[in-house]
Amino acid sequence: MQSKVTTISFQGQNIYAGIDVHLKSWKITVMLEHMEYKTFSQDSDVDILCGYLNRNFPGANYLSAYEAGFCGFSLHRELERNGIKNIVVNPADIPTTDKDKKQKEDKRDSRKIARSLRNGELKGIYVPSCELEELRCLVRYRKTLVKDISRNKQRIKSLLYLFGIKIPNELNSSSIHWSGRFTSWLGTIRTSTIQGEMVFKEIINTTQHMRSRLLMVNRQLREIGQQGKFGRLISLLHGIPGIGLVVSLTFLTELCDINRFKTLDQLCSYVGLVPTTNSSGDKEKNGKITPRSNKQLRNCLIEAAWRAAKQDPALALKYNELRKRMEPNEAIIRIAKK
Repeated sequence: MQSKVTTISFQGQNIYAGIDVHLKSWKITVMLEHMEYKTFSQDSDVDILCGYLNRNFPGANYLSAYEAGFCGFSLHRELERNGIKNIVVNPADIPTTDKDKKQKEDKRDSRKIARSLRNGELKGIYVPSCELEELRCLVRYRKTLVKDISRNKQRIKSLLYLFGIKIPNELNSSSIHWSGRFTSWLGTIRTSTIQGEMVFKEIINTTQHMRSRLLMVNRQLREIGQQGKFGRLISLLHGIPGIGLVVSLTFLTELCDINRFKTLDQLCSYVGLVPTTNSSGDKEKNGKITPRSNKQLRNCLIEAAWRAAKQDPALALKYNELRKRMEPNEAIIRIAKK
């Protein structure tokens, strides 16, 4: 007697996968429209997940989500290439119960993501192109270099104070610090022990190396700003008071497509130029500036606003008017919005 083979088809049905991503393994929860199917662990390999979904739910529409984190958007792009409609979500935007917060587990996290995805409660963050994402990395690397150089300069000054070495009067001014003359003088310093000289020279050499890397990065960014495909947009941004090359590139790489913001309020909310609110009944209270922000963009924009207020008479006038009724930090936020 021949056995009858039944072909299962999930044609037209949605299958939801919540992925809790880790470096070596993933915890995955699979849900159907009206039931939770299974939670399991697997190696961090998209092919394994695709094989599982195709074997168990042939013909279905596969939807997945994972929290933004260390793997960036590379996993998202790989899932999309394999036919899984994926979104990357801000961890803070996933509905979470008090129990989930106090009993955090990978299994709970993946189940929470899958459930929220099925309920339509998740909104994916914007995914930039590979080109813009890599340019963003270069711009952020420049900022990291600037911070590291500044820290090392402070270390060198601290060592000078520690060893009782005074900076000559002709070199002791902010305009001369870290000039060629100043760095040459640093190279002539001798301490009482070999160990002290070693520490001093190591920090100086590290700083010099980082400064050379910064020059290389600046050169590359200038070439992009002048000759790259973004040259026209960057030149337009240069026309705004207080905005130079680095700020222009920060705007470009952090905002990517400004048309994704339908209103100015949405843009200000993304940057982090809106206050916290606390409303109840007829009472409405605005607090300090929201901690939820794109920190790279907000810091850069506020610095540009300070420069613009000093360069543009109209903005300087507006700032002075605002200062009559609010603190400097509040007034500059209004200038940044403009």
